[in-house]
Amino acid sequence: MKEIVDYGVLGFLLFLSIVVLGLVLERWWVYRKINLDVFSDKRILELELHKRLTLIATIGSNAPYIGLLGTVFGIMVTFVEIGSTSLTDTQNIMSGLALALKATAAGLIVAIPSIVFYNLLLRKAEVLLSLWDIAHNPPPKSKTPTRYDV
Repeated sequence: MKEIVDYGVLGFLLFLSIVVLGLVLERWWVYRKINLDVFSDKRILELELHKRLTLIATIGSNAPYIGLLGTVFGIMVTFVEIGSTSLTDTQNIMSGLALALKATAAGLIVAIPSIVFYNLLLRKAEVLLSLWDIAHNPPPKSKTPTRYDV
């Protein structure tokens, strides 16, 4: 029973990691191919650039909890098995607990790259928005240089 629970959680986390990878590749491709001159309204550009970023962040922030849930279920099933049998096999107990802890590790393995990719894509979207803003609202030309460090 514990293998079903743990492998189910690991399979779900694998699915989430494939979803994140697909979303990251799609967003990266869109950011590389986007033509800023097509957009006359910054709000429409902003909607296009931030599309699907929330899903990446949601998966990244919730993957550790999914892994932790798998760990809790794995430990609970292991304790139920210990309680239902009068014999205590330490090898069986330790393998059950180790399999349960793998779920937490898998959750972190999915979460950390997801959050990193989310931050990289968000930064790229902010840069593209700034480039659009500069192209459509150029800074005024003045004889004295503008100091931005003040």
